[in-house]
Amino acid sequence: MSAAFYVCFLLWCFQTNTGKLVCCLTFVIDRSTAAPPTQLEIISMNTNYTLIWDWDQGSAESGAVNFTTHYVAKFKLMSKKKSPNWNTACETTSHRSCDLTNKNLFYPGIYVFRVRASVNGTDSEWATKDFCPDKEAALGPPSKVALSPEGRNLDIVISDPLTSTNSSMREHHEDLYFQIRYWERSADGQALRSHSLSSKASVVTLSDLQAWAWYCVRVQSRYDFYNKSSSFTPPLCMETEGTVPWWEIVLYFLLSLVICFLVVLLFIYGFFRCFKKLKATFYPSVQLPSPFQYLFDSSGSDIPRLLPESDSELLCDKVTVCPAPPVLEIHSPPPEFLPEPTGLEPDSSGKHSRSSSGSGDSGMYSTGGGSSNLRQQHSGQDSQGPLDSEQVKMQDMAPGLKTHLLAADEGIVDMCV
Repeated sequence: MSAAFYVCFLLWCFQTNTGKLVCCLTFVIDRSTAAPPTQLEIISMNTNYTLIWDWDQGSAESGAVNFTTHYVAKFKLMSKKKSPNWNTACETTSHRSCDLTNKNLFYPGIYVFRVRASVNGTDSEWATKDFCPDKEAALGPPSKVALSPEGRNLDIVISDPLTSTNSSMREHHEDLYFQIRYWERSADGQALRSHSLSSKASVVTLSDLQAWAWYCVRVQSRYDFYNKSSSFTPPLCMETEGTVPWWEIVLYFLLSLVICFLVVLLFIYGFFRCFKKLKATFYPSVQLPSPFQYLFDSSGSDIPRLLPESDSELLCDKVTVCPAPPVLEIHSPPPEFLPEPTGLEPDSSGKHSRSSSGSGDSGMYSTGGGSSNLRQQHSGQDSQGPLDSEQVKMQDMAPGLKTHLLAADEGIVDMCV
């Protein structure tokens, strides 16, 4: 089906009573263009602008629809010498809106916006909209509101509404002021009687308030020249202050003293605990026994230090060191087995027999002469040279042995070890 079509209505010819002829009426409808956008509207806040519109989707037979938005200052359209140069804001977009914030429109100026639709290469007629930011742009609320208690008073700090470049709206509305509404909040959260005041200042003080009471505040921006007013800010509540009773001051002072005392006491306790722990580790109170004291006192010794008391067990027993006594047996044979001495005087036999009879009773004997003879032999051996190991042992053990008394004139006595 083509974009243009014809609808023909054919009325039959008939003849009236007057004889006049009414015949053939043909009605032709030509649809050669797309439907234009409708209901153009600008949503604005301070210096933020967005153009929106509607479009009849049923008028598009097939294919996607695109929109183009232009703008120009209105005074340029009044020039008869040359046609205005339209600026493109949005081109071939499928959205039914166009953001104009970044176009830096002159705030007191008047602009004309136009929008058209394009379907399958066919453009619609332009739909236009006039807009004056100074007159039509909505005024925004304060950008920030803060409360500060000053005794029984409340200080309200108000920040101006901001533009798209974060500058104050007072640059465009010099007579901008604020409408302040405040009320006391009851214990159950209900609002009591509300109060209002107006001020151009950025800091406003609410005086003559109740001490230790909650107050809520809302602020609105206003500009009376074009009767502009913003929405109110969300309620902001703050409790007022007052004179502190003397008993609270004393109580706070005593409480601070107790806290300081506990903190200092805890610090001292922790310090002494650490000190005792370090002292017990590096300087233990248990003294080493005297035989081992030199191991601890010699700092330059290669012997490792003893472990502290916390890491070792101290086990002590009394130790007595005694040498093992050697067992030495000396046997003297009976007299009858002894050979008779030769080369002795006749009277020596009697002495010998007496000695023999005396030795028969005990089996052992020793005389001073014998001891002297032994000592002479030892001295003789010492003079001769070094002794062997058995002779040295015998000399060392000689004082503890029992020897037989030998007569000075007797001969050699056999000894078995």
